[in-house]
Amino acid sequence: MTASLEQLRRCHFAVDLGAARTRVYVKGAGLVVDQPSAAAVNTRTGALIAVGELAERMKGRTPGYIRVVRPVSGGTVVDIDMAQRMLRHLLGDRIRRTLRRRPGLRAAACTPHDADPLAQRATIETLVGLGARRVELVETLIAAAVGCGLPVERPEATMILVCGAATTQVAVLSLGSIVTAERMPVGGDAVDHAIVQHLRHEHELMLPSQSVRPLQLALSGNGLTPLGPESTEIHGRDVATGLARSVKVDTAAVRHAIQTPLTAVLDGIGKVLRGCPPDLVADLVDRGIMMVGGSALLPGLDQMLRQATGMPVHIAERPDVCAVQGLGAMLEGKIAPLVLNPLAT
Repeated sequence: MTASLEQLRRCHFAVDLGAARTRVYVKGAGLVVDQPSAAAVNTRTGALIAVGELAERMKGRTPGYIRVVRPVSGGTVVDIDMAQRMLRHLLGDRIRRTLRRRPGLRAAACTPHDADPLAQRATIETLVGLGARRVELVETLIAAAVGCGLPVERPEATMILVCGAATTQVAVLSLGSIVTAERMPVGGDAVDHAIVQHLRHEHELMLPSQSVRPLQLALSGNGLTPLGPESTEIHGRDVATGLARSVKVDTAAVRHAIQTPLTAVLDGIGKVLRGCPPDLVADLVDRGIMMVGGSALLPGLDQMLRQATGMPVHIAERPDVCAVQGLGAMLEGKIAPLVLNPLAT
């Protein structure tokens, strides 16, 4: 359920809890937190050792008694206590003191499309634990569309594709609301996993750390496009011997390996278009699809979608922060509501 603009204007800060990164926007101060959604915990004492980028760098490099956890999965808080502790440390004492001074502290948060009541409750409880008296929920699709400047309030179709780490959401918007939408359990992590498995099965090679995006390690230039390099050399650990080894990887084979997760995204786009009124689909022929989210920057993904759908595909200027920027614009009152006055009889 999406809160009204009037309710959002009363909020003091906004949070976008993503599977990959957590972002916090404070009214009047802008984006104050943009860190990985990770926390390192001492399993012997339960003490929090690090959060954000430092915890992310620890993954795969810690002794047995230190565990790196992700309290958010697919836009849903799976560990409320750890998410609260992570947010407190990411915000810092100065920002938390500033927020505590606000009477009747209100917060806004992004939620995935069709999030169940339990997932919504987990997000609300996480922010209530930080001192919020009231939490307004906004669908990520609408927040991201506002953040990248799409005219969502007009009676014209706009299509947005939110490419997250764990999930991908696609929707057609008109008159400030979602007409049809789908959420697929496939994201940037699934693409990374497909490449990791390809390297393991075809070249018997394991990458140094699966927390590092294999695409950015293995590919350069035009990446996963026919115009990109035919092969590239990457370093890893041999599966059999455990020794360091370098192999040359054919990028055409990598493109083929990631077709399976990308097919699910194309199926979701097709399902949304089939459920859309013909008039709105006609609008999309010229407008095309707007891609947002951190995984929208995967090399060649926009070209693959363009070839498969036959529609223009655009990537937002800053796709990774569109959702939280859209929430911030609503908090600051930069979005004018569409007033539909009933006709007199």
